Amino acid sequence: KNDLSNVILLDNHLNNPHKNFKTIHVAGTNGKGSTSSLLASVLQESGLKVGLYTSPHLKDFRERIKINSEFISEKFVIDFVANNKLFFESNSLSFFEMTVGMAFQYFVSERVDIAVIEVGMGGRLDATNIITPLLSVITNIGLDHTQFLGNTLEEIAFEKGGIIKKTTPVIIGESTPKTKSVFNKLAKANKAPIVYAEDLIHEELPCALLGDYQTKNKKTVLTTLKNLEPHLNISKKNILDGFMNVIQNTGLLGRWQVLNQEPK
Repeated sequence: KNDLSNVILLDNHLNNPHKNFKTIHVAGTNGKGSTSSLLASVLQESGLKVGLYTSPHLKDFRERIKINSEFISEKFVIDFVANNKLFFESNSLSFFEMTVGMAFQYFVSERVDIAVIEVGMGGRLDATNIITPLLSVITNIGLDHTQFLGNTLEEIAFEKGGIIKKTTPVIIGESTPKTKSVFNKLAKANKAPIVYAEDLIHEELPCALLGDYQTKNKKTVLTTLKNLEPHLNISKKNILDGFMNVIQNTGLLGRWQVLNQEPK
């Protein structure tokens, strides 16, 4: 699709639910899910009611839409589809567009304080890109979905950098000289403050998510939380607890998850 007209049409049909709660927008090639879950977990530990929208799901569609670790109810999914089926069909909406609309409607109906929204693919033309977040986060750039996003790091960085909004701060987790120049241009054009997490020094905190690569995700999350200070009250204890309780707080699956000990 060459624009966001379909999802804007759906959003208008649903009375613009995305305008009724605060958001954080997360894009990138790798680490989106872990970063989004860590952010949601810390925000939850600070006492907020937190929506979390991620994709894809591993086993159950409802993993995509959660509030404080609880999956969206089957009833809400069924009712939402039944109530909007004619609109979906008459406007040829995609599976992802319908799901984004469902998530936003659910978060409004449950009155979340804030929602962490993970991009599905790319950013600029992703159905989630109708939100105006408190902060935008881009974890890293790699050669993914090249048939849609382009064949070079610069082209892909431009697509993912499409979540950079006017005057909205953006946190970059990892960059290369090629992607950095793209992000700097987009940030300048949007007068958006830009922060590179890789340039900052953060304390290495323990975390329930295993794997050396999580060090970079944690750094991105800590930088994001630091930049959320004007908007939210988050303590060091909230961060420590959020990192250690991320799996039970968000229901995150996979990521070096141990399913059984005997046999392993």
